[in-house]
Amino acid sequence: MIINNIDEIDKKILNILQKEFPLEERPFQIVAERCGITEEEALGRIQKMKDDGVIRRIGAVFDGAKLGRASTLCAARVPEEKIGNFVDTVNAFKGVTHNYLRDNEYNVWFTVNAASPQEIELFLAGLKEKTGITDILDMRAVRTFKINASFEV
Repeated sequence: MIINNIDEIDKKILNILQKEFPLEERPFQIVAERCGITEEEALGRIQKMKDDGVIRRIGAVFDGAKLGRASTLCAARVPEEKIGNFVDTVNAFKGVTHNYLRDNEYNVWFTVNAASPQEIELFLAGLKEKTGITDILDMRAVRTFKINASFEV
C-alpha cells in the first residue's frame, strides 16, 4: 500500500500505535502528548487514517494456544462465480480473523480461531455443506514462529 496524504505527526502516531501503545486509562491522550497535539486531534487523525484504509485495526494480539484456543489457516479452491457466496459464508463465522483472495489455484485463504479443534471441524464441515466447495485445505500449525510485524513509517 502506498500511503498518501500523511504528515510527520501521522507517521509518529502510526509508529507509536504499532510499537509503544500505552496501556493506560486514556491511551490516546498519551499518544497525543508524545506527538505534541491534543487528544481530540490524535483521535481525529486516527479516525481519518482508518477511513482512508491506512489503519485497518487497533487491538491486542493474544496467544490463542496459551488461552486454550485452536486456530488454523485454510485455503480453498473456489470457482470465480462462487467466490462472493463463499466469502460471505466464511465471513459470517465470528472466528474468522482474515479472509483474502490470492492469485493461486487455491484462491481464497482465511484464518479461523475457535474454542476447540472440534469447533473448527464443525465450521469447515458446515462451510463445505453450505457452499458446495469441498476442496479446502486445513493447514494447522505444527510449530509456531512469531515475527515482529510492525513497519517503521
